[in-house]
Amino acid sequence: MELIDLLWRGHPDAPRGGARGPRARLTTEDAVTAALATADAEGLSAVTIRRLARSLGVSTMSVYTYVSSREDLLVLMVDAAHRDMTATPYTAADWRMRLRYLAEDNLRLLTARTWLLDVDDPRAALGPGTIAKYDRELHAFDGLGFDDVDRDAALSFVLDFVSASARTRVVRHVGRGDDGAAGPEPAGGPESTVGAEGTPGPEETAAPRDAPVMAEVWAHTRERLATYLGADHPLAQRVGSAAGEAMNDVHDVQRAWEFGMARMLDGLAGMIADRVPESSA
Repeated sequence: MELIDLLWRGHPDAPRGGARGPRARLTTEDAVTAALATADAEGLSAVTIRRLARSLGVSTMSVYTYVSSREDLLVLMVDAAHRDMTATPYTAADWRMRLRYLAEDNLRLLTARTWLLDVDDPRAALGPGTIAKYDRELHAFDGLGFDDVDRDAALSFVLDFVSASARTRVVRHVGRGDDGAAGPEPAGGPESTVGAEGTPGPEETAAPRDAPVMAEVWAHTRERLATYLGADHPLAQRVGSAAGEAMNDVHDVQRAWEFGMARMLDGLAGMIADRVPESSA
């Protein structure tokens, strides 16, 4: 069966197996579910056809009854992840809040399922889960005066920002809990566990025990570093010291997220102001 048909396997018009013969013990959905569990627990490199066969309790060759290749399997996994993601309803009248919800939902997804950052296959855009996600997120820009092309570009702009932020968090292992998930502080602020308008907000979790605590490293090394630097790079020393004291770290991902979010929204605000009156945006 072709990938497009596997993606749409739940649709009434999707091809079905022949009526004769015994009913298959497993389905493509079973294979995708097992692969998702492996990727979530061990990362994308652990997802192989051989490993999937062991998880399903079948021979390696039998797996190809349900998926055509590892590449197709990854596309099916991406679509399933998009289908299953938790999305905040875009009911806020304030467009900035709608885009914040959009960004936070995607950051939560990418830091919970970090393997998504390593899959870059345009065929994922053909799937029902991905298309539904795309359609839903386009509605966050309703009433802002964008034509279709600019609406798509604005959404890509937001998602690119989120992807870059997620990669930074994954590399630094910041905000990851026992379940491997991570996310931004809720829109209501660091003390809130409920987002605006009563929607659930992600809880900020501590860094893992094996991650270096930069505040302790800095306290231990700052005097020696100052000796090595002397009078060199005065601007870097001044700004770095001020920022480090403010953030209690060399790089605060939450502060960087909020700064980037504000700049991103400000950039879009300029485009929106040219299209609709401020009172109606």
